[in-house]
Amino acid sequence: MWIDTHCHLDAPEFSNSLSSTISAASEKGVKAILLPAVKAADCQNVRALASQYSNDIPGLVYTLGIHPLYTNQAHEDDLAVLEEQIVQSLSDPRFVGVGEIGLDYFVEGLDPHQQEYLFHAQLDLAQKYQLPVILHVRRSQDAILKALRDRTIPGGIAHAFNGSFQQAEQFIGLGFKLGFGGAATYERALQIRRLLTELPLDSLVTETDSPDIPPAWLRGEGIAFNEPAFLPRIAKQLAGIRGVSDVEFASAVWRNAMQVLPRWSALCANNPNLTLAS
Repeated sequence: MWIDTHCHLDAPEFSNSLSSTISAASEKGVKAILLPAVKAADCQNVRALASQYSNDIPGLVYTLGIHPLYTNQAHEDDLAVLEEQIVQSLSDPRFVGVGEIGLDYFVEGLDPHQQEYLFHAQLDLAQKYQLPVILHVRRSQDAILKALRDRTIPGGIAHAFNGSFQQAEQFIGLGFKLGFGGAATYERALQIRRLLTELPLDSLVTETDSPDIPPAWLRGEGIAFNEPAFLPRIAKQLAGIRGVSDVEFASAVWRNAMQVLPRWSALCANNPNLTLAS
């Protein structure tokens, strides 16, 4: 039983194949997927998707937030919309946190001040409602760590982590798990692989970031983009790099995700099909 802690099922790449994409993931044993929103305008859409496909993926959940790559398009009113959507979702067991939020100092053309303003405001919302966060951390580890230390945030996941070992330890110390996926399948990804082998097993979670971060083998198979059905094969490669069995790795990353996202854990605990023994 596998878990994808970061998957953009609402991306346009899936618009004509969403049902088959979800069915394929389910057939491969992916029983839980986290769908993070990227814009305030998307909040109702991700909530609806999580409900619509819950029979196919019983552990399908969502988070609400404004992604740093969309901050140039965001307005002050979007924060009010986001908070309203968070409040409305608190009664929904499939709502598990705030995200995808963060800082991106790699992509050119993004206003750093706008990014930082919206990121800090969303962290304040997470603190206000005591919700974990799904973080986008690209060349911004130290700035994000500083912002987290200034608040009381109940942990979360640092998605697609590629910082230093020392930065990883600091995120872990603040109650975060670290997301690993297709990037580690490339032999040249030495830093990511080192983190994967040296960090505590109880700090790791698996993800695809579909449709992005395709695994290495897709280049030779002519497949256009990543999807959650590829998660088991990715995770098995990660387990091999880590030097543990597939079963041990699958159990560990499931427990880790449930630990850091308690609303997700509560949803799964109430479903007999979502236990580690299944």
